[in-house]
Amino acid sequence: MPDTHTTSQPGDHVDIDVARPLQPAAGTHKRRSRIIPLAITLAATTLAVVLGWRMWNAYMGTAWTRDGTVRTYVVTMAPEVPGRIIRLAVADNQFVHKGDLLLVIDPTDYRIAVKLADAAVTQTQVKAQNAQLQAERRRKVSAGAISAEELQTHDADAVAAQAQYQQAVANRDQAKVNLDRTQIRSPVNGWVTNLSARVGDYAIVGRSALSVLDADSFWVDAYFEETKLAYIREGDPVRIKLMGYGQIVRGEVAGVAHGINVSNAQPDHQGLATVNPIFTWVRLAQRVPVRIRIHQLPDGVRLVAGMTATVHIDPRPGPPSN
Repeated sequence: MPDTHTTSQPGDHVDIDVARPLQPAAGTHKRRSRIIPLAITLAATTLAVVLGWRMWNAYMGTAWTRDGTVRTYVVTMAPEVPGRIIRLAVADNQFVHKGDLLLVIDPTDYRIAVKLADAAVTQTQVKAQNAQLQAERRRKVSAGAISAEELQTHDADAVAAQAQYQQAVANRDQAKVNLDRTQIRSPVNGWVTNLSARVGDYAIVGRSALSVLDADSFWVDAYFEETKLAYIREGDPVRIKLMGYGQIVRGEVAGVAHGINVSNAQPDHQGLATVNPIFTWVRLAQRVPVRIRIHQLPDGVRLVAGMTATVHIDPRPGPPSN
């Protein structure tokens, strides 16, 4: 509004009413400039406390570990009979089915052994039958015609001949088993690995020639701190994250180990416990193996024994297991 001026004469009292725009006080700006940073600081601090509390609960209140390893059973194939390897039916890392032929040892000597065993069976069978007939004929003779000692001798000969026949049959069965063992077949479905044998090598009994990884036996060993065992029960669902893949592998807790090695319990040569006299101030929690059974394997994920895995266990409602 424009200023209003009143004209007066000299000596009169004049009231002048002047209307001017209101200006904010300088203190108000200062208070606002102090409150806004303080509010931002309090909000950020509150958010950090909430997030930190949730992270602490997630770390301390749930069972998870990065210390997981993919495991599988490995069947070591070692020859049970000696001989020259004349055929390799597989290659390293090849997938084989249960019963597939892996390698063949020269069967020539073992076929001959079977023929010799068959001949021995026939020979001892004839002798046993003849001895049995002679003993039966002696029993039919009148008591005065043959002595008791002679009758006992013929009965003993018949029993001995029968025993020789049974021994020959057993030798023939063993010869047939040895012949079958010249062909080594896979006992499981899996992958051939560590194939060190070659055609022409001499197979030695008990020396490993190759191994087969059982494709149906993969599991995960997760090593949890003992402070997390209270949250783990058999049957709990599990999420497995392999280091080399982004997909989640599903499984469940199959069991918890009931014992681990304790260094202080090792006996010395006298049978006394060896106890470490040094005690550190910081005690690390022991890690206990937890076996994880794999249920669902996503497409494109290849399990390899020894792979690293992160394991998260989703506890089911209810009291923890003992």
